[in-house]
Amino acid sequence: MHSGKKIIGIIAAASAALLSLAGCGNTNNSSSSAQVDTKTPVNLTVWTGNTTPTKAAAAIFEKKYPNVKIKVETVTDAYRALDTAIQAGSGIPDVMEFEYLTVPYFAIQNKLVDLSTLGANNDKGTFVKGAWQDISFNNKPYAIPMDYGPSVMFYNKAILEKAGVSKVPETWEEYYQAAKKVKALGDKYYITNDASDIFTLLSLVWQAGGHPFKVNGTTAHINVKDPKMQEAVSYYQKMIQEGLIATNIKTWSDDWNRALNDGTIATQIIGGWFTSSIKDRAPKQAGNFRVAPMPQWKAGEQLSAENGGSGFAIPAKAKNHQWAWKFLHFLAYDKEGVKARVDAGVFPPNVSVLKNNEFLSSTDPYFGDQKYREPIADSAQKVGEGWQYLPFMEKVRDLYGDNMDYAKVAKGESLQTQLENWAKLCIDYGNKQGFTVSK
Repeated sequence: MHSGKKIIGIIAAASAALLSLAGCGNTNNSSSSAQVDTKTPVNLTVWTGNTTPTKAAAAIFEKKYPNVKIKVETVTDAYRALDTAIQAGSGIPDVMEFEYLTVPYFAIQNKLVDLSTLGANNDKGTFVKGAWQDISFNNKPYAIPMDYGPSVMFYNKAILEKAGVSKVPETWEEYYQAAKKVKALGDKYYITNDASDIFTLLSLVWQAGGHPFKVNGTTAHINVKDPKMQEAVSYYQKMIQEGLIATNIKTWSDDWNRALNDGTIATQIIGGWFTSSIKDRAPKQAGNFRVAPMPQWKAGEQLSAENGGSGFAIPAKAKNHQWAWKFLHFLAYDKEGVKARVDAGVFPPNVSVLKNNEFLSSTDPYFGDQKYREPIADSAQKVGEGWQYLPFMEKVRDLYGDNMDYAKVAKGESLQTQLENWAKLCIDYGNKQGFTVSK
């Protein structure tokens, strides 16, 4: 999850602490041999935006350890709630879900446990590299990846065929040509929508090999003139200015749901987790949607990006690190724990699951009985390496939404100029919070 899913609210404004920043099979590559007392009653609290998968795994864990009771709950504005609990010294969860992009923010303030001290590692490749990279800061894991959002293309087969697009777009040039055909169906038809959502454009930049963010401890660089980023930006500006993207429809809005449901939006470039949400948003399109890889910048390439995902971490001020780690290990490394979450709808970053024939061969009538997990699993293992998020990425997201205006781009304004102005705001914000940020 992240961007659109926004499962646990927004990060609180950076606190004064930032001014004193500090630099699917059972696997045995991570230790769960925490020293725990299996007789004394234990109560664990887990904060998560999606309680169903965690509750399913918790029920199995409680049977294994009858002395343990696990309370799984969703908390409004959980990031802010965590900061409040830390300041109060009470009410801190034992385990908490974090969007990947938020992990550095809390890690750099020493608010999360360095899980390598408890035995966490990815030495045997339990998780795809991209997911492990996402939960690491300064080469240390501060969370364990739980769900993953490799970018793919959801497309409405019926609408593309109606527009005369007989071949699923495999390159961005083919996608551009398809967009013009979809637009020819009528004024309300678009290949996709985007009302200035940061992660849609960033997923294209990521796939192209761009690196707008560089982070080393509390020092960061923001470079929106990265050549690979400019390639993606130039393409996106063309799509917007030719009226091929619905810039008036915001993702996650009611208008978005209606457009998906009535078939006037033909595709979505989004995280694979969207399989669990699209059915409710576009029930009338059952049987029409399919899943395909992201279009490529060059024919024959096989590169992907991310759009969302989350991991579970242990707050540093939580009271029971050992039992929290034992449960976290069960969720992420243990065969039963992983299966329980997958069966409950999670798209996992576990390599063993992504290569499991039973998992991959699953079909769904909503997707025309396609083996819809195959392209998502394939994308998960082809995510470009080296991407970094800024330690204040949530604020960066807010600044993007508040200051980027694709509707003005559609009228001729430069997307690159908007990005440069946004970057200046991000740099100013980071420096005011105690980071050293420059171009």
